[in-house]
Amino acid sequence: VQLQASGGGLVQAGGSLRLSCVASGRAFMSYSAAWFRQAPGQQREFVGGIPRIGSVDYADSVKGRFTISRDNSKNTVYLQMTSLRPEDTAVYYCALRLGLTQYKYWGQGTLVTVSS
Repeated sequence: VQLQASGGGLVQAGGSLRLSCVASGRAFMSYSAAWFRQAPGQQREFVGGIPRIGSVDYADSVKGRFTISRDNSKNTVYLQMTSLRPEDTAVYYCALRLGLTQYKYWGQGTLVTVSS
């Protein structure tokens, strides 16, 4: 499986962006997907995850502002980001896993920069 993330860019605080992550290969619907981010000089952190079946989980820092969704017909997972803050500036990565295993497949990352 290969993942291609896109949609990053420069946005002013309070603005919105939608990231997309397209997966190659088959059986995308069998995977749980997630978004992570890594700010300069910081460790990668979990943003949110969408399972194969079930409810979406979010980090407290993005709850109410970010929405994760998936379109299995397009092998794509989305991250809709609103009310962006400068502290949301990071490289955003998508990832896939089967069940509760470790995330095995990772995208290349897309940079989001939020200016104040």
